[in-house]
Amino acid sequence: MLEEHKSYEERTGHPCDFKVRYRFFSEAEGGRKTLPSQGIRCDFRYEHPDHADKKDWLFIIWPEFENADGDLIGSGVVLPEGVARMWILNDDFRDYHNNRIRVGNKGWFREGPRSTAECEVIELVGLATNPRVLKAMK
Repeated sequence: MLEEHKSYEERTGHPCDFKVRYRFFSEAEGGRKTLPSQGIRCDFRYEHPDHADKKDWLFIIWPEFENADGDLIGSGVVLPEGVARMWILNDDFRDYHNNRIRVGNKGWFREGPRSTAECEVIELVGLATNPRVLKAMK
């Protein structure tokens, strides 16, 4: 039995930084063979003019997946498409992202050298107001 996922909001005491609408690529599209479970710690890449010539830039921004009703999935396999809450883990880049992430930015979940899902930023939540020092997310 899978262990229940403890929400990042509960761990940090503040809301996510932003939300994305995502779609995992099928295996035929070069994506995963199976869908991930809640708690996956993939990297994130997003479009911005400052990143145009830096195709290998990835950021430690983790997703946390919602169900079809907008509630956080406690454990188990996530939906093939839906909404994810996004968490910036590297405080050294918090101001960097605050100045670049906007509603409408396109992005990707990355696992190793490949993109496994495409995303679009749909809402800014605590990006500009969250504290600059995160509690450990173990």
